[in-house]
Amino acid sequence: MLPVLDPWQACAAAADVSLASRASDEALRRRRASRLASLFSAAAGSALYRRLFAGRDPATTRLEDLPIAHKKALMGDFKSWVADPALDLGSLRGFVADRANIAKPWLGRYMVWESSGSTGEPGLFVQDAAAMAVYDALEAVRRPVLRPLQRWLDPWGLTERIAFVGATGGHFASTVSVERLRRLQPGLSDRLRSFSFLQPIDALVAQLNAFRPTVLATYPSAAVLLAQERRCGRLKVSLQEIWTGGEGFSRTRRAFVGTAFACPVANSYGASEFLSLAFECSLGVLHLNSDWAILEPVDAHGAAVPPGRPGSTTLLTNLANHVQPLIRYDLGDRVTLLASRCACGSRLPAIEVEGRDDDTLVFRGARGAPPVKIVPLAVSTVLEEEAGLFDFQLVQQACGELLLRSGRSGADAQAALEKAGRMLRDFLAAQGAGDVRVQCRAGESGCCGRSGKTRRVVSLLR
Repeated sequence: MLPVLDPWQACAAAADVSLASRASDEALRRRRASRLASLFSAAAGSALYRRLFAGRDPATTRLEDLPIAHKKALMGDFKSWVADPALDLGSLRGFVADRANIAKPWLGRYMVWESSGSTGEPGLFVQDAAAMAVYDALEAVRRPVLRPLQRWLDPWGLTERIAFVGATGGHFASTVSVERLRRLQPGLSDRLRSFSFLQPIDALVAQLNAFRPTVLATYPSAAVLLAQERRCGRLKVSLQEIWTGGEGFSRTRRAFVGTAFACPVANSYGASEFLSLAFECSLGVLHLNSDWAILEPVDAHGAAVPPGRPGSTTLLTNLANHVQPLIRYDLGDRVTLLASRCACGSRLPAIEVEGRDDDTLVFRGARGAPPVKIVPLAVSTVLEEEAGLFDFQLVQQACGELLLRSGRSGADAQAALEKAGRMLRDFLAAQGAGDVRVQCRAGESGCCGRSGKTRRVVSLLR
Protein backbone atom coordinates (compact mmCIF):
# COMPACT_ATOMS: atom_id res chain seq x y z
CA MET A 1 0.00 0.00 0.00
CA LEU A 2 1.31 3.43 -0.94
CA PRO A 3 1.94 6.04 1.78
CA VAL A 4 -0.67 8.68 2.49
CA LEU A 5 -1.10 11.20 -0.34
CA ASP A 6 -4.12 13.06 -1.70
CA PRO A 7 -3.05 14.70 -5.02
CA TRP A 8 -5.86 17.25 -4.96
CA GLN A 9 -5.13 18.36 -1.40
CA ALA A 10 -1.41 18.43 -2.19
CA CYS A 11 -1.90 20.76 -5.17
CA ALA A 12 -4.29 23.02 -3.25
CA ALA A 13 -1.90 23.28 -0.30
CA ALA A 14 1.07 24.04 -2.57
CA ALA A 15 -0.86 26.84 -4.29
CA ASP A 16 -1.94 28.32 -0.95
CA VAL A 17 1.57 28.16 0.54
CA SER A 18 2.98 29.82 -2.56
CA LEU A 19 0.46 32.68 -2.33
CA ALA A 20 0.97 33.09 1.42
CA SER A 21 4.73 33.37 0.93
CA ARG A 22 4.09 36.78 -0.62
CA ALA A 23 1.04 37.73 1.46
CA SER A 24 0.67 40.84 3.61
CA ASP A 25 0.63 40.84 7.39
CA GLU A 26 -3.16 41.18 7.37
CA ALA A 27 -3.60 38.30 4.91
CA LEU A 28 -1.42 36.05 7.08
CA ARG A 29 -3.39 37.10 10.17
CA ARG A 30 -6.68 36.18 8.46
CA ARG A 31 -5.31 32.78 7.46
CA ARG A 32 -4.23 32.04 11.03
CA ALA A 33 -7.55 33.18 12.51
CA SER A 34 -9.59 31.10 10.08
CA ARG A 35 -7.45 28.01 10.59
CA LEU A 36 -7.47 28.37 14.36
CA ALA A 37 -11.28 28.49 14.30
CA SER A 38 -11.30 25.35 12.14
CA LEU A 39 -8.94 23.62 14.57
CA PHE A 40 -11.15 24.51 17.54
CA SER A 41 -14.16 23.13 15.68
CA ALA A 42 -12.36 19.91 14.73
CA ALA A 43 -11.14 19.50 18.31
CA ALA A 44 -14.76 18.85 19.32
CA GLY A 45 -14.14 15.32 18.07
CA SER A 46 -11.70 14.86 20.96
CA ALA A 47 -13.23 14.00 24.34
CA LEU A 48 -10.40 15.84 26.07
CA TYR A 49 -11.07 19.06 24.17
CA ARG A 50 -14.84 18.72 24.49
CA ARG A 51 -14.29 18.88 28.24
CA LEU A 52 -11.88 21.78 27.83
CA PHE A 53 -14.29 23.79 25.69
CA ALA A 54 -17.31 23.06 27.91
CA GLY A 55 -18.97 26.37 28.62
CA ARG A 56 -16.79 28.19 26.09
CA ASP A 57 -17.70 29.40 22.64
CA PRO A 58 -14.93 28.17 20.31
CA ALA A 59 -15.69 31.05 17.95
CA THR A 60 -14.80 33.65 20.59
CA THR A 61 -12.25 31.73 22.68
CA ARG A 62 -8.80 33.31 22.67
CA LEU A 63 -5.85 30.99 22.22
CA GLU A 64 -3.95 32.51 25.15
CA ASP A 65 -6.87 31.75 27.51
CA LEU A 66 -6.48 27.99 26.99
CA PRO A 67 -4.27 25.89 29.28
CA ILE A 68 -0.82 24.66 28.33
CA ALA A 69 -0.70 21.05 27.10
CA HIS A 70 2.16 18.70 27.99
CA LYS A 71 3.23 15.57 26.14
CA LYS A 72 3.22 13.29 29.18
CA ALA A 73 -0.37 14.17 30.12
CA LEU A 74 -1.60 13.91 26.53
CA MET A 75 0.04 10.53 25.95
CA GLY A 76 -1.38 9.34 29.27
CA ASP A 77 -4.88 10.21 28.04
CA PHE A 78 -4.30 9.31 24.38
CA LYS A 79 -7.77 7.85 23.73
CA SER A 80 -9.46 11.05 24.86
CA TRP A 81 -6.91 13.25 23.12
CA VAL A 82 -7.31 12.02 19.53
CA ALA A 83 -10.36 12.93 17.44
CA ASP A 84 -10.63 9.53 15.72
CA PRO A 85 -11.81 6.74 18.07
CA ALA A 86 -10.14 4.17 15.80
CA LEU A 87 -6.74 5.39 17.01
CA ASP A 88 -5.65 3.05 19.79
CA LEU A 89 -2.36 3.67 21.58
CA GLY A 90 -1.58 0.01 22.18
CA SER A 91 -2.09 -0.86 18.52
CA LEU A 92 -0.05 2.15 17.42
CA ARG A 93 2.82 1.14 19.67
CA GLY A 94 2.73 -2.34 18.17
CA PHE A 95 2.76 -0.80 14.70
CA VAL A 96 5.85 1.36 15.30
CA ALA A 97 7.62 -1.48 17.09
CA ASP A 98 7.96 -3.16 13.69
CA ARG A 99 10.56 -1.37 11.57
CA ALA A 100 9.10 -2.98 8.46
CA ASN A 101 6.12 -0.63 8.88
CA ILE A 102 8.17 2.55 8.39
CA ALA A 103 6.25 4.83 5.94
CA LYS A 104 3.35 2.38 5.69
CA PRO A 105 -0.10 3.94 6.28
CA TRP A 106 -1.83 3.10 9.54
CA LEU A 107 -5.48 2.09 8.99
CA GLY A 108 -4.90 2.97 5.35
CA ARG A 109 -5.15 6.72 6.02
CA TYR A 110 -2.55 7.91 8.56
CA MET A 111 1.19 8.43 8.55
CA VAL A 112 2.71 7.68 11.94
CA TRP A 113 5.97 8.83 13.49
CA GLU A 114 7.45 8.88 16.94
CA SER A 115 9.39 11.48 18.83
CA SER A 116 12.79 10.68 20.28
CA GLY A 117 11.72 11.34 23.86
CA SER A 118 14.30 14.10 24.32
CA THR A 119 12.21 15.69 27.08
CA GLY A 120 11.80 12.39 28.93
CA GLU A 121 8.58 11.13 27.33
CA PRO A 122 8.37 9.63 23.82
CA GLY A 123 5.33 10.53 21.75
CA LEU A 124 3.39 9.07 18.83
CA PHE A 125 1.93 11.41 16.23
CA VAL A 126 -0.50 10.60 13.43
CA GLN A 127 -0.99 12.72 10.32
CA ASP A 128 -3.85 12.46 7.82
CA ALA A 129 -3.70 13.39 4.13
CA ALA A 130 -4.62 17.02 4.81
CA ALA A 131 -1.76 17.51 7.28
CA MET A 132 0.70 15.71 5.02
CA ALA A 133 -0.34 17.95 2.12
CA VAL A 134 0.59 21.01 4.22
CA TYR A 135 3.97 19.59 5.26
CA ASP A 136 4.74 18.57 1.67
CA ALA A 137 3.80 22.03 0.39
CA LEU A 138 5.97 23.81 2.95
CA GLU A 139 8.94 21.58 2.11
CA ALA A 140 8.47 22.08 -1.64
CA VAL A 141 7.75 25.83 -1.69
CA ARG A 142 9.51 27.37 1.32
CA ARG A 143 12.78 25.43 1.36
CA PRO A 144 15.41 27.86 0.01
CA VAL A 145 16.99 27.32 -3.39
CA LEU A 146 20.73 27.08 -2.76
CA ARG A 147 21.65 26.65 -6.42
CA PRO A 148 19.23 28.70 -8.58
CA LEU A 149 20.94 27.88 -11.88
CA GLN A 150 20.89 24.15 -11.11
CA ARG A 151 17.20 24.36 -10.21
CA TRP A 152 16.51 26.07 -13.55
CA LEU A 153 18.50 23.51 -15.54
CA ASP A 154 17.19 20.51 -13.57
CA PRO A 155 13.82 21.49 -11.99
CA TRP A 156 12.99 17.90 -11.06
CA GLY A 157 16.36 17.12 -9.46
CA LEU A 158 17.03 14.24 -11.85
CA THR A 159 20.79 14.63 -11.50
CA GLU A 160 20.84 14.77 -7.70
CA ARG A 161 21.87 11.92 -5.42
CA ILE A 162 20.58 12.54 -1.90
CA ALA A 163 21.93 10.89 1.24
CA PHE A 164 20.13 11.14 4.57
CA VAL A 165 22.38 10.30 7.54
CA GLY A 166 20.47 9.77 10.77
CA ALA A 167 18.68 7.25 12.97
CA THR A 168 17.20 4.97 10.34
CA GLY A 169 15.85 2.17 12.52
CA GLY A 170 12.85 3.93 14.05
CA HIS A 171 9.67 5.65 12.94
CA PHE A 172 11.18 9.11 13.33
CA ALA A 173 9.72 11.91 11.22
CA SER A 174 12.84 12.34 9.07
CA THR A 175 13.24 8.61 8.47
CA VAL A 176 9.56 8.12 7.65
CA SER A 177 9.65 11.15 5.31
CA VAL A 178 12.60 9.79 3.33
CA GLU A 179 11.08 6.33 2.99
CA ARG A 180 7.67 7.81 2.10
CA LEU A 181 9.25 9.81 -0.73
CA ARG A 182 11.04 6.70 -2.01
CA ARG A 183 7.78 4.76 -2.09
CA LEU A 184 5.79 7.54 -3.75
CA GLN A 185 8.46 8.07 -6.40
CA PRO A 186 10.07 4.71 -7.25
CA GLY A 187 12.41 6.47 -9.68
CA LEU A 188 14.11 8.02 -6.66
CA SER A 189 15.01 4.70 -5.05
CA ASP A 190 18.47 4.64 -6.63
CA ARG A 191 19.14 8.35 -5.94
CA LEU A 192 17.74 8.77 -2.42
CA ARG A 193 19.10 6.61 0.38
CA SER A 194 19.25 6.59 4.16
CA PHE A 195 22.44 5.75 6.07
CA SER A 196 22.59 4.98 9.77
CA PHE A 197 24.92 6.96 11.99
CA LEU A 198 24.75 4.09 14.50
CA GLN A 199 27.42 2.20 12.56
CA PRO A 200 31.19 2.72 12.88
CA ILE A 201 32.35 5.87 11.11
CA ASP A 202 34.63 3.98 8.70
CA ALA A 203 31.67 1.87 7.54
CA LEU A 204 29.52 4.99 7.10
CA VAL A 205 32.27 6.73 5.13
CA ALA A 206 32.70 3.69 2.90
CA GLN A 207 28.97 3.58 2.15
CA LEU A 208 28.83 7.29 1.33
CA ASN A 209 31.89 7.01 -0.91
CA ALA A 210 30.21 4.17 -2.79
CA PHE A 211 26.89 6.04 -3.12
CA ARG A 212 28.52 9.34 -4.24
CA PRO A 213 25.80 11.75 -3.03
CA THR A 214 25.54 15.32 -4.29
CA VAL A 215 23.22 16.39 -1.45
CA LEU A 216 23.58 15.52 2.24
CA ALA A 217 20.76 15.81 4.79
CA THR A 218 21.71 15.18 8.41
CA TYR A 219 22.06 16.60 11.90
CA PRO A 220 24.65 19.31 12.65
CA SER A 221 26.77 17.08 14.89
CA ALA A 222 26.90 14.39 12.20
CA ALA A 223 27.70 17.02 9.55
CA VAL A 224 30.69 18.18 11.63
CA LEU A 225 31.91 14.61 12.05
CA LEU A 226 31.65 13.96 8.30
CA ALA A 227 33.35 17.27 7.56
CA GLN A 228 36.31 16.10 9.66
CA GLU A 229 36.42 12.89 7.63
CA ARG A 230 36.37 15.00 4.47
CA ARG A 231 39.22 17.19 5.69
CA CYS A 232 41.26 14.09 6.51
CA GLY A 233 40.72 12.74 2.99
CA ARG A 234 38.78 9.63 3.98
CA LEU A 235 35.38 10.92 2.80
CA LYS A 236 35.78 11.61 -0.91
CA VAL A 237 32.27 12.76 -1.91
CA SER A 238 31.75 16.06 -3.76
CA LEU A 239 28.65 17.65 -2.26
CA GLN A 240 26.72 20.52 -3.82
CA GLU A 241 24.32 21.16 -0.90
CA ILE A 242 24.04 20.26 2.79
CA TRP A 243 20.77 20.39 4.73
CA THR A 244 20.78 20.21 8.51
CA GLY A 245 18.26 20.37 11.33
CA GLY A 246 17.33 18.88 14.68
CA GLU A 247 20.13 20.42 16.76
CA GLY A 248 21.78 23.73 17.47
CA PHE A 249 24.31 24.78 14.84
CA SER A 250 26.81 27.48 15.81
CA ARG A 251 28.24 29.77 13.16
CA THR A 252 31.70 28.36 13.76
CA ARG A 253 30.66 24.74 13.24
CA ARG A 254 28.51 25.69 10.26
CA ALA A 255 31.41 27.54 8.62
CA PHE A 256 33.67 24.54 9.23
CA VAL A 257 31.21 22.20 7.47
CA GLY A 258 30.68 24.57 4.54
CA THR A 259 34.42 25.06 4.06
CA ALA A 260 35.24 21.36 4.32
CA PHE A 261 32.77 20.43 1.59
CA ALA A 262 33.04 23.72 -0.36
CA CYS A 263 29.27 23.98 -0.73
CA PRO A 264 26.36 25.94 0.77
CA VAL A 265 24.78 24.80 4.04
CA ALA A 266 21.16 25.48 5.04
CA ASN A 267 19.61 24.83 8.43
CA SER A 268 15.92 24.37 9.23
CA TYR A 269 13.72 23.97 12.29
CA GLY A 270 11.13 21.27 12.73
CA ALA A 271 9.77 18.81 15.28
CA SER A 272 7.89 15.56 15.46
CA GLU A 273 4.86 17.66 16.37
CA PHE A 274 5.17 19.83 13.23
CA LEU A 275 7.55 18.67 10.56
CA SER A 276 8.49 21.99 8.92
CA LEU A 277 8.28 24.87 11.37
CA ALA A 278 10.83 27.22 9.81
CA PHE A 279 13.22 27.56 6.88
CA GLU A 280 16.08 29.93 6.22
CA CYS A 281 15.86 32.85 3.83
CA SER A 282 18.67 33.98 1.53
CA LEU A 283 20.22 35.86 4.47
CA GLY A 284 20.39 32.76 6.66
CA VAL A 285 17.54 33.87 8.95
CA LEU A 286 14.90 31.34 10.05
CA HIS A 287 11.33 32.30 9.14
CA LEU A 288 8.39 30.69 10.94
CA ASN A 289 5.68 29.18 8.74
CA SER A 290 3.16 31.26 10.67
CA ASP A 291 0.31 30.59 8.26
CA TRP A 292 0.20 27.00 9.57
CA ALA A 293 1.93 27.06 12.95
CA ILE A 294 1.68 29.37 15.96
CA LEU A 295 4.63 29.58 18.37
CA GLU A 296 4.32 31.33 21.74
CA PRO A 297 7.56 31.86 23.69
CA VAL A 298 6.61 31.93 27.38
CA ASP A 299 8.43 32.34 30.68
CA ALA A 300 8.67 29.78 33.48
CA HIS A 301 5.16 30.74 34.65
CA GLY A 302 3.57 30.36 31.21
CA ALA A 303 3.30 34.10 30.56
CA ALA A 304 4.13 35.45 27.10
CA VAL A 305 7.52 37.11 26.66
CA PRO A 306 7.94 40.12 24.36
CA PRO A 307 9.63 39.89 20.94
CA GLY A 308 13.39 39.94 21.15
CA ARG A 309 13.53 37.82 24.32
CA PRO A 310 13.75 34.02 24.48
CA GLY A 311 11.19 32.19 26.55
CA SER A 312 11.84 29.43 29.04
CA THR A 313 9.92 27.21 26.66
CA THR A 314 7.74 27.55 23.57
CA LEU A 315 4.12 26.58 22.97
CA LEU A 316 3.06 25.15 19.60
CA THR A 317 -0.38 25.24 18.05
CA ASN A 318 -0.47 23.06 14.92
CA LEU A 319 -3.13 24.40 12.55
CA ALA A 320 -2.77 21.51 10.09
CA ASN A 321 -3.41 18.44 12.25
CA HIS A 322 -7.09 18.06 13.16
CA VAL A 323 -6.84 14.38 14.09
CA GLN A 324 -4.50 14.79 17.06
CA PRO A 325 -5.01 18.40 18.21
CA LEU A 326 -1.88 20.18 19.41
CA ILE A 327 -3.04 23.41 21.05
CA ARG A 328 -0.58 25.39 23.17
CA TYR A 329 1.62 22.30 23.35
CA ASP A 330 4.86 22.65 25.31
CA LEU A 331 7.67 21.96 22.81
CA GLY A 332 10.49 22.41 25.33
CA ASP A 333 12.58 24.50 22.93
CA ARG A 334 13.67 28.08 23.57
CA VAL A 335 12.56 30.28 20.67
CA THR A 336 12.93 34.04 20.23
CA LEU A 337 10.53 35.95 17.98
CA LEU A 338 12.73 38.70 16.58
CA ALA A 339 11.41 42.23 17.10
CA SER A 340 12.64 43.62 13.77
CA ARG A 341 11.62 42.48 10.32
CA CYS A 342 14.17 40.55 8.29
CA ALA A 343 15.95 42.51 5.58
CA CYS A 344 15.02 39.82 3.04
CA GLY A 345 11.51 41.35 2.87
CA SER A 346 9.54 38.27 3.95
CA ARG A 347 6.44 38.95 6.05
CA LEU A 348 6.85 35.60 7.80
CA PRO A 349 8.17 36.15 11.34
CA ALA A 350 11.92 35.84 11.87
CA ILE A 351 12.95 33.60 14.76
CA GLU A 352 16.01 32.29 16.54
CA VAL A 353 16.07 28.80 18.03
CA GLU A 354 18.30 27.43 20.74
CA GLY A 355 18.37 23.72 19.99
CA ARG A 356 19.96 20.89 21.87
CA ASP A 357 23.50 21.63 22.96
CA ASP A 358 24.95 18.12 23.21
CA ASP A 359 28.56 17.07 22.64
CA THR A 360 30.28 14.56 20.36
CA LEU A 361 32.10 11.91 22.40
CA VAL A 362 35.71 10.94 21.62
CA PHE A 363 37.33 7.65 22.66
CA ARG A 364 40.70 6.00 22.12
CA GLY A 365 40.61 3.46 19.35
CA ALA A 366 41.19 -0.17 20.21
CA ARG A 367 44.81 -1.39 19.89
CA GLY A 368 46.27 1.90 18.67
CA ALA A 369 43.58 2.63 16.07
CA PRO A 370 42.58 6.29 15.41
CA PRO A 371 40.24 7.98 17.92
CA VAL A 372 36.58 6.99 17.70
CA LYS A 373 34.00 9.80 17.58
CA ILE A 374 30.34 9.20 18.44
CA VAL A 375 27.70 11.84 17.63
CA PRO A 376 25.21 12.59 20.46
CA LEU A 377 22.10 11.53 18.57
CA ALA A 378 23.63 8.09 17.99
CA VAL A 379 24.10 7.71 21.75
CA SER A 380 20.57 8.94 22.43
CA THR A 381 19.11 6.54 19.89
CA VAL A 382 20.88 3.55 21.44
CA LEU A 383 19.73 4.44 24.96
CA GLU A 384 16.17 5.24 23.90
CA GLU A 385 15.43 2.71 21.17
CA GLU A 386 17.51 -0.23 22.36
CA ALA A 387 17.50 0.23 26.14
CA GLY A 388 14.16 2.05 26.53
CA LEU A 389 15.80 4.74 28.67
CA PHE A 390 14.45 8.27 28.17
CA ASP A 391 15.26 10.15 31.36
CA PHE A 392 19.04 10.25 31.34
CA GLN A 393 22.20 12.30 31.09
CA LEU A 394 25.48 10.82 29.88
CA VAL A 395 28.69 12.61 30.91
CA GLN A 396 32.13 11.73 29.54
CA GLN A 397 34.40 12.42 32.50
CA ALA A 398 37.58 11.02 30.97
CA CYS A 399 38.54 9.34 27.73
CA GLY A 400 37.30 5.93 28.90
CA GLU A 401 35.03 7.04 31.76
CA LEU A 402 31.29 7.68 31.35
CA LEU A 403 28.68 8.62 33.93
CA LEU A 404 25.10 7.62 33.10
CA ARG A 405 22.54 9.14 35.46
CA SER A 406 18.78 9.49 35.74
CA GLY A 407 16.43 11.54 37.87
CA ARG A 408 14.41 8.41 38.63
CA SER A 409 15.27 6.70 41.90
CA GLY A 410 14.85 3.26 43.40
CA ALA A 411 16.02 -0.26 42.70
CA ASP A 412 14.09 -0.55 39.41
CA ALA A 413 15.59 2.71 38.13
CA GLN A 414 19.10 1.56 39.03
CA ALA A 415 18.53 -1.78 37.30
CA ALA A 416 17.31 0.01 34.16
CA LEU A 417 20.42 2.19 34.19
CA GLU A 418 22.72 -0.80 34.61
CA LYS A 419 21.04 -2.53 31.65
CA ALA A 420 21.36 0.62 29.53
CA GLY A 421 25.00 0.93 30.55
CA ARG A 422 25.76 -2.60 29.34
CA MET A 423 24.04 -1.94 26.01
CA LEU A 424 25.96 1.30 25.64
CA ARG A 425 29.27 -0.45 26.29
CA ASP A 426 28.41 -3.07 23.65
CA PHE A 427 27.55 -0.33 21.16
CA LEU A 428 30.78 1.57 21.80
CA ALA A 429 32.82 -1.62 21.49
CA ALA A 430 31.17 -2.28 18.12
CA GLN A 431 32.21 1.22 17.04
CA GLY A 432 35.84 0.38 17.77
CA ALA A 433 36.20 2.27 21.06
CA GLY A 434 38.71 0.90 23.52
CA ASP A 435 37.81 -0.23 27.04
CA VAL A 436 35.07 2.08 28.34
CA ARG A 437 33.74 2.10 31.90
CA VAL A 438 30.13 3.26 32.48
CA GLN A 439 29.18 4.31 36.01
CA CYS A 440 25.42 4.39 36.67
CA ARG A 441 23.68 6.60 39.23
CA ALA A 442 19.91 6.66 39.77
CA GLY A 443 18.17 9.54 41.54
CA GLU A 444 20.59 12.15 40.24
CA SER A 445 19.29 14.75 37.78
CA GLY A 446 21.49 16.29 35.10
CA CYS A 447 22.30 19.96 34.58
CA CYS A 448 20.62 22.11 31.94
CA GLY A 449 22.30 23.55 28.88
CA ARG A 450 21.65 26.77 26.95
CA SER A 451 18.58 25.30 25.29
CA GLY A 452 16.73 25.06 28.60
CA LYS A 453 16.61 21.27 28.28
CA THR A 454 18.88 18.94 30.17
CA ARG A 455 22.02 18.42 28.15
CA ARG A 456 21.77 14.71 27.52
CA VAL A 457 25.26 13.98 26.17
CA VAL A 458 28.06 16.02 27.75
CA SER A 459 31.82 15.76 27.33
CA LEU A 460 34.14 17.25 29.94
CA LEU A 461 37.17 16.64 27.70
CA ARG A 462 38.87 19.53 25.95
